[in-house]
Amino acid sequence: MSWVVVPAAGRGSRFGGAVPKQYLSLFGRSVLHHTLDRLARHPEISGLVVALSAQDAHWPGWREMRGKPVLRCEGGRERADSVLAGLRALPDAVRERDWVLVHDAARPCLRQDDLSRLLEHGRVHGVGAILAAPVRDTLKRATADGEIAGSEPRERLWRALTPQMFRRATLTRALESALAAGAAITDEAMAVERIGLKPLLVEGAEDNLKITTEADLPMAEFLLGRLGSEA
Repeated sequence: MSWVVVPAAGRGSRFGGAVPKQYLSLFGRSVLHHTLDRLARHPEISGLVVALSAQDAHWPGWREMRGKPVLRCEGGRERADSVLAGLRALPDAVRERDWVLVHDAARPCLRQDDLSRLLEHGRVHGVGAILAAPVRDTLKRATADGEIAGSEPRERLWRALTPQMFRRATLTRALESALAAGAAITDEAMAVERIGLKPLLVEGAEDNLKITTEADLPMAEFLLGRLGSEA
């Protein structure tokens, strides 16, 4: 059984608008509600910790989801600060060697079989694992003027998704090290890589969409509708 940390302290500057993107509505419920519900419905998830901004006026005060505890904590300015706060807010029953997952608040279309596969392969690998998708498009390198400088080989390139799973102690140490060094950390695997470890890539569905712009909302509604019909 594993807990999940969901960093939700950001406002999504690329999205814009008065309401943070994790609180926008999909099928009458917030993006964040769908995200937490997709996680909580999995039988191997014990509970959730949500890291929120101190100025968050939209949090509805959930204390459980599908009968599983939902805890809240105050997040930080950067993603790494929020995830570290979430790790520190985990119940004492979560031991240092226990597996903890981190999942984006604005990624509500997680498939249950992807989550099961991540948990299975991550535990076997030992270091940790992330859901990811192979790069299938042709990649271009640009000049400063926006012209094509060349094409990049896409073999062995993957797009990092979430959830990402690591042992509590490993991820805590990795994030503390990165923050102390002033390193810009864009996902948890990057922090773990910095301390010399090599997480496993577990292929997940490419429709595990992260809502980043307004155009992503109708796509997320379509995907959620399809996931609901499959369930």
